[in-house]
Amino acid sequence: MDTLALWQRYQDWLYYDKNLELYLDVSRMRFDAELVKTLQPKFAKAFKDMEGLEGGAIANPDEGRMVGHYWLRDPDLAPSEDIRQDIAETLDQIKTFAQQIHQGEIHPPEAPKFTDILSIGIGGSALGPQFVSAALAADVPPLAIHFIDNTDPAGIHRVLRQLKDRLKSTLILNISKSGGTPEPRNGMLEVEHVYEQQGLNFAQHAVAITVEGSKLDQLAKAAGWLATFPLYDWVGGRTSVMSAVGLLLAALQGIDIKAMLAGAKEMDVATRIPQVKDNPAALLALCWHFAGDGKGQKDMVVLPYKDSLLLFSRYLQQLVMESLGKQTDLDGQAVYQGIAVYGNKGSTDQHAYVQQLREGVPNFFATFIEVLEDSQEPTIEIEPGVKTGDYLSGFLQGTQQALYENHRDSITVTIPQVNSRTIGALIALYERAVGFYASLVNINAYHQPGVEAGKKAAASVLDLQKRILQVLQNEGQPLNLITLAQKAGSPKQVEAVYKIVRHLEANQRGIVFQGDRAKPSSLKISVR
Repeated sequence: MDTLALWQRYQDWLYYDKNLELYLDVSRMRFDAELVKTLQPKFAKAFKDMEGLEGGAIANPDEGRMVGHYWLRDPDLAPSEDIRQDIAETLDQIKTFAQQIHQGEIHPPEAPKFTDILSIGIGGSALGPQFVSAALAADVPPLAIHFIDNTDPAGIHRVLRQLKDRLKSTLILNISKSGGTPEPRNGMLEVEHVYEQQGLNFAQHAVAITVEGSKLDQLAKAAGWLATFPLYDWVGGRTSVMSAVGLLLAALQGIDIKAMLAGAKEMDVATRIPQVKDNPAALLALCWHFAGDGKGQKDMVVLPYKDSLLLFSRYLQQLVMESLGKQTDLDGQAVYQGIAVYGNKGSTDQHAYVQQLREGVPNFFATFIEVLEDSQEPTIEIEPGVKTGDYLSGFLQGTQQALYENHRDSITVTIPQVNSRTIGALIALYERAVGFYASLVNINAYHQPGVEAGKKAAASVLDLQKRILQVLQNEGQPLNLITLAQKAGSPKQVEAVYKIVRHLEANQRGIVFQGDRAKPSSLKISVR
């Protein structure tokens, strides 16, 4: 396509939201009008499905749950007065609590004010808040933020070492729907232990964000924690950033949560329009369907050209991949759906993997995130008439053009600046696009059986570990792996037994190896 024809296509397909000043350019995706016509019946169903979702339909039949993250930024949409009131009351509670923390009305026993936040969560309870913090927190926020988002003891201890003597002025947010999810539970117990070692009262530093009546809720109330904030069973982890999970952390860092909710609400309004060409989320879903032939055959490479948006690709990994990565469709047919997401940032990607994007395997489509405002601070001319931000813009346009010339398609989302309102809008845009795409390919975007299967498998490994230790303690003599597996009641899980005892031995947990480590079958296992 020559440049004038491409310019015309750009104008024909450009989406612009005058309220949010957000542009969406899909002209470098090579779909044609015939595809839009072919998918029109599916889009009509997708618009209807979304209307039902917002109206309170059971969208997660596996768990009998509604999916209502849209209500968080527009409580009037909620299907009951109780839900509307809960959302409003929680928002008031968040604002009041953050203000009391900032002013020192709520403070730790050992300090006049809290200076730091330690957020303990996993998945959406970490990724969303981390993205919002990196994008929006001031250079010197009211409270510095730290995250424990794994059950890696070395990582947990590294964070605790960074806090050092500030543990006495650290506010600890414990985030878990049930209170039984292993990673946040383990992190909480590790932190609580360190507080006890230092003679600090953990409860006077702790806050819970959880479902009312959960294990964590009961623990927090029984121990007299500072506060509890509600999570709802109709909000999934990957869409929880507009709930207390994300809003409390943001408010404590001085981020304008009112503007973030407003931006999301404005985008929700824009993405309810039931015409593909006039709906940015529908346009994204159309592009995703075209790129991967409705089967996820191409990856989504997310390239934000702004340092503060570095974590956007990581946030989208969970939102997109956990929502769309499904083995079966709504009819129970095996479809193996999903779109793989990865990304870096511009112009770092120029020196990282654009070479492969330009000339390697064409198994992707790119999404550029462009920010029009270079900086709120004055910048110098590094060449006559040229500033550093001009280079950033030039690299984005150059990379887009270089990819297109070699038949690599791309989408460009442009926002005026990085602020609370535009971040809220971006989050809402992609949440809706995921919902539309899921409807187009006939899958459930709101459950995650694969995640649950992994949790169950991990639990079975830990159960086997307990049985192995019991056997070794009772036997009092070395056993080979086959015998050990048999006596532990898992004769076919010899490899699992080997990996368990190898891990225990490496961590000085009382396991002794005799034999050739290069030949596991020769090993004899015993306890000290």
